[in-house]
Amino acid sequence: MSKIHVTTTVNGDEMEFLCDPRETLLDVLRDRLNLTGAKEGCGTGDCGACSVTMNGRLVCSCLVLGAEAEGAEIATVEGIAQGDRLHPLQRKFIEHAALQCGICTPGILVAAKALLEKHPDPTEEQVRFWLAGNLCRCTGYDKIIRAVMDAAAEMREAA
Repeated sequence: MSKIHVTTTVNGDEMEFLCDPRETLLDVLRDRLNLTGAKEGCGTGDCGACSVTMNGRLVCSCLVLGAEAEGAEIATVEGIAQGDRLHPLQRKFIEHAALQCGICTPGILVAAKALLEKHPDPTEEQVRFWLAGNLCRCTGYDKIIRAVMDAAAEMREAA
C-alpha cells in the first residue's frame, strides 16, 4: 500500500511525514515524530491515555488516522510546558501527587488543559465530567481533581 504525505502543525511546529493510510495518529506521533507522551492504553478510545487536541478538539489519537492530520493543528503533552517552565497544571500535578505510573498522566493533562481553555473557572463537577474519559488505575481521582482545580485558580489569578 502506498504511503500518504501529510503536512500538519504539531505543538506550533509545521511537520511532514509519510504514513500508511491505516496508521493511527497515535502511531504517527510516537513512531514517526518521536512524540512519545501520548500512550496507548486500550487502542479503542476508552481510556484517554492517548488524548491530544486536534484543531482545538479533544480526541483519542488511537481513533484518528494519521492521514486525517493533514492541515490540522495538533497539540500533545509535549507542547504544554513553555521550554523549561512547567505549565501550572504540570506543577499542580506534582504538588498534589496526582500521578504515579504516568501512563494516564499525559492524556489527563491534555484533557485538563483543553477544559481550562474553554472553562477557566470550572466547578468540581465539570472537571469530573470533562475527565471522565481518562482512566487512572493508580492514584484515584481526588488528587487529580484537586490539582486541576488548584491550577485553574492559579491561572485565573495570573490572568
